[in-house]
Amino acid sequence: MRAEYLLLLAGCVAITLPLEAVLGARVYRRPRILALSLLPVVVVFGAWDLLGIARGHWWYEPSRISGIMLPGRMPIEELLFFVVVPLCALLTFEGVHRVLALAARWRGRGVRPAAQAGQRTADPRDGTGADRA
Repeated sequence: MRAEYLLLLAGCVAITLPLEAVLGARVYRRPRILALSLLPVVVVFGAWDLLGIARGHWWYEPSRISGIMLPGRMPIEELLFFVVVPLCALLTFEGVHRVLALAARWRGRGVRPAAQAGQRTADPRDGTGADRA
């Protein structure tokens, strides 16, 4: 499928975008920090890819890319990969951080998960129930 690589990257962004909107990951809201985080990845891995392409170590299936080529015969999708994957990782990291912070606040208010509230739960070490306090 033509542009399959672009569709995959768009899917990655679409899946992680709610982490910004719903959990308040604050990745897009801090563009300077985001740019400083992405810049080394794009530069280092972009250069690495250009070297690999120039030396013939790898290539891209023409039927799966858009056909938009950057200097050095790098498909635009490959450059976008170096932006999208770290962006999704940052969104996931910040989303998990927000969830853990919310859980810590709930614990501080006396709201605890069942395993911490003294209820009987399964103990994965021996297959039996174990009291957790």
